Amino acid sequence: MSQHGIITKVAGPLVVAKGMRDSNLFDLVHVGKDRLIGEIIEMRGDRASIQVYEETSGLGPGAEVVSTGLPLSVELGPGILTMIFDGIQRPLEVMRERMGSSIKKGLSFDSLDHDKKWDFVPTAAAGDKVTAGDVIGTVQETRIITHHIMVPVGVEGEIVAIEAGSFNIVEPVAKVKKTNGETVDVVMLQRWPVRRQRPFKEKLPPNSPMVTGQRVIDTLFPISRGGTAAIPGPFGSGKTVVQHQLAKWADVDIVVYIGCGERGNEMTDVLMEFPELKDPKTGHSIMERTVLIANTSDMPVAAREACIYTGITIAEYFRDMGYNIAIMADSTSRWAEALREMSGRLEEMPGEEGYPAYLTSRLAQFYERAGKVKTLGSGDKEGSVSAIGAVSPSGGDMSDPVVQSTLRIVKVYWELDSTLAYKRHFPAINWLNSYSLYMDQIRDYMNREVMDTWGALQAETMRILQEESELEEIVQLVGYDSLSAPDRITLEAARSIREDYLQQNGFDEIDTYTSLKKQVGMLQLVVSFYHQAKDALAAGAEISDIFALPVREKIARAKQIREEDAEKYLKDTTDELTSSMANLRAKEAADND
Repeated sequence: MSQHGIITKVAGPLVVAKGMRDSNLFDLVHVGKDRLIGEIIEMRGDRASIQVYEETSGLGPGAEVVSTGLPLSVELGPGILTMIFDGIQRPLEVMRERMGSSIKKGLSFDSLDHDKKWDFVPTAAAGDKVTAGDVIGTVQETRIITHHIMVPVGVEGEIVAIEAGSFNIVEPVAKVKKTNGETVDVVMLQRWPVRRQRPFKEKLPPNSPMVTGQRVIDTLFPISRGGTAAIPGPFGSGKTVVQHQLAKWADVDIVVYIGCGERGNEMTDVLMEFPELKDPKTGHSIMERTVLIANTSDMPVAAREACIYTGITIAEYFRDMGYNIAIMADSTSRWAEALREMSGRLEEMPGEEGYPAYLTSRLAQFYERAGKVKTLGSGDKEGSVSAIGAVSPSGGDMSDPVVQSTLRIVKVYWELDSTLAYKRHFPAINWLNSYSLYMDQIRDYMNREVMDTWGALQAETMRILQEESELEEIVQLVGYDSLSAPDRITLEAARSIREDYLQQNGFDEIDTYTSLKKQVGMLQLVVSFYHQAKDALAAGAEISDIFALPVREKIARAKQIREEDAEKYLKDTTDELTSSMANLRAKEAADND
């Protein structure tokens, strides 16, 4: 039943309407003669406060509001991948083809193409018992991703009819007789309210890493599959570049990228670059496993608030098929600013820096929908959603409420440092301020699957970097010459870790990605230099001779060696290092004799 109301107040994207007593919170509404799309965000008696997802200029008191009685939902089915949507899942490319480059008010489009035919291949047969989440067939959506057609939530019973063929997403592909005797049609299209989490059987511990190929992340601050991470940093520190690297190289099946309130030129770069990027696993365009949601800073602010939920709902849908998903939100600061603006227009009591008091709980509603789960259905399917949000604090102030609220929720913190960025050190992740709370859960996996002493190697690396920080303070006070020879070895080893290992060139064909096996070999080599140099020094070798060893140049070149040649190169370099250090010790022993 639709509910009709009358507008009494218009304040930017906020509209207040009376006569809406029978409507519900979060109902989708159409506002004014242009039928602008809006959502009820507050109810007081018969008055509804509505956030409108479109420009409200020209709208005034007395105009009609019509409630649909349904919540804001997204369309889920074949055709999502490769698409570019706005914050409320309107297809931007389709809108441009039909209406031109300027989006007109009140436009209503199907999110997915309801006419396109897809080749449906059944994986179930008539007579099979099915429950919500069971896969009954597949559609080859792109060359990379197979789309699994699932029994919708709320449907359980016996398949009475199913057939292969070419269907659009609203045509029945199967009939299921429910346990109550009712027969329902199963179509490829599902709709789901964006603010409601999709159900699953069980949440699983995040005990396996999401390999990114970025050495500073995988080695020092790893994220697990189904984990949550924040990337805070000032303007120009490389947040978007880090997310692009993760989108291309992370060990996931599908990427959902949300441009939330970003500058138009940055979003344009994303839209232009992603179709050109090649998926390293298949060689096809990375767009064939990507969904883009574009909501730039000049688009209506209310839609910015909705785009986060649109993205995470799409990610959960693919998770339910058994895929591993990475969702990138760039940036949650712009999303929080939309919350602040709507809260101010609602005349709510402001919290710190004007943000609403419920900022932390809203952030948690987003990040808590990430996770590794056992999906619905009769099998043992597992899927994951890993959520990575960029944060853009004003002036690079890490005490910003959005940063601090995010820190209470996420378990991985990659703090970007503008000083490192200005030094051309990328990724500009500050190794002293960043952390990962998944380290203990991932350590067993890494010790078992990669190297049995991985945990000890990682801890030793962090110890050297922290010791360097303490020595740098002494150098600034009394100068480098005041350091002992062992301390100089520590500084040189730390410099090698920073420049030869952590620093990575995302535009270099070889250095842009490093496998875990190569990462371990490179790090072992650098740490081995540190320990062998200390031993040679203790045996009486001159520090100048240690620093002048030709093998040090080979250590620095390891990052430029291709994956297929890395194992032999690292072994040969390790042997040369050991031999060179042994010669220094032997030379010193001979001189003493």
